[in-house]
Amino acid sequence: MYRRVQQAQKKWGGSLTAIDNWLDERQQLIVSYCKLAGLPPFEKDRHTLPDQEKIRGFCQLLMDYLSAGHFEVYERIVDQCTVNGTDSRKLADRLYPKISVSTDLALSFNDAYADHLSTRNSAAFDRELSELGQALEERFELEDELIDTLHAKHTDASVSA
Repeated sequence: MYRRVQQAQKKWGGSLTAIDNWLDERQQLIVSYCKLAGLPPFEKDRHTLPDQEKIRGFCQLLMDYLSAGHFEVYERIVDQCTVNGTDSRKLADRLYPKISVSTDLALSFNDAYADHLSTRNSAAFDRELSELGQALEERFELEDELIDTLHAKHTDASVSA
């Protein structure tokens, strides 16, 4: 995941402020995810739940990232579709339902863990965090298609503002 965001930053970085900000948020989200999951180099005791503040911080980054996607980047793509043709709209219409799957999973995770650990155990938390990680990986691939479209077809003065 982390390599993918670095490649995206290299490919599209500096072209649009909205893309730069979104990729920066993605990078922060991935680092926070790796810490929470105890992935190298952020090893954790696999038999205990992470600290509630770490979970809350991750969930906040997750919600911020989802919001930025839906209310900034996706919206710009749709707005520009009227100017630049229907190809982008068709792509967006094809990808949004797939992206929504990960949104629903992320919202459920946030509801279950952001404010309390509920009665779930470490194994359930690890499983749900892993499922979320897989969904985010798929989401990032789909979003990269949207970013590529925004970058390639819609880079003009009205988008880069």
